[in-house]
Amino acid sequence: MNGSLISARGLVKRFGAVTAADNVSVEIRPHETVGIIGANGAGKTTFVNIVTGYLKPDDGAIYFRGQDITRLPPREVTRLGIRRSFQVAQLFPNLSVRDNVLVALAAAAGAFPSAFAQLRTQAQIEEAERILARVGLDALVHRNTTELPQGQRKLLDIAIAMIGQSAALLLDEPTSGISAEEKFPLMDLVLNAARAAEATVLFIEHDMEVVERYAERVIAFYDGRVIADGEPAHVFVDADVRRFVVGAELHRRERGHA
Repeated sequence: MNGSLISARGLVKRFGAVTAADNVSVEIRPHETVGIIGANGAGKTTFVNIVTGYLKPDDGAIYFRGQDITRLPPREVTRLGIRRSFQVAQLFPNLSVRDNVLVALAAAAGAFPSAFAQLRTQAQIEEAERILARVGLDALVHRNTTELPQGQRKLLDIAIAMIGQSAALLLDEPTSGISAEEKFPLMDLVLNAARAAEATVLFIEHDMEVVERYAERVIAFYDGRVIADGEPAHVFVDADVRRFVVGAELHRRERGHA
């Protein structure tokens, strides 16, 4: 598979009459930062869900470092080093920032203690705070997650996704629901942490400014198919991408109205 980290071969996924993945074949190389774009319902999240084991394809296969992982459950995929965050942060709302990380650390180690106090050794607390420091949340360790603004909730979810040895980090709309002032600092923090871990990053994103600034490569989806794949400068001028994905937004920005 020519040194690919993740290889998708002929993925097909149908939901009744809707084909959410239509013969999708993609090769992801180590250490890439890849933006995934497409309109709502184009197949982006379906692709990520198949890669991470949350969906099983009707046809086709997923390989990770040459190993067929198509039928593995999400927990096994995670243990191999493919980790993800979600569009809506998956957090325990009644726990503090640090305690959310402590629970995730225990789950990553395969430990499910009956008493929460077992999670709170000094070594585990220090590890949780080190993880939070990577994304700039170390000053908020005692805050309840319900008190956090959306941008910090996203960062916490991503920090938890990066626990352990991550070879690939898949982010589902990391900047959705946060302010324009937050989006670039958030991406800077996340990608700096991912690069320090030497992780490949795939991120689904609707904000073309974010994609243009951070993606080394862009994969465009439409109607369950990949319609373009390459460097951002080439993908954004593709006729189908301009018609079905970027559309009027890019034209407005080119005229200086955005």
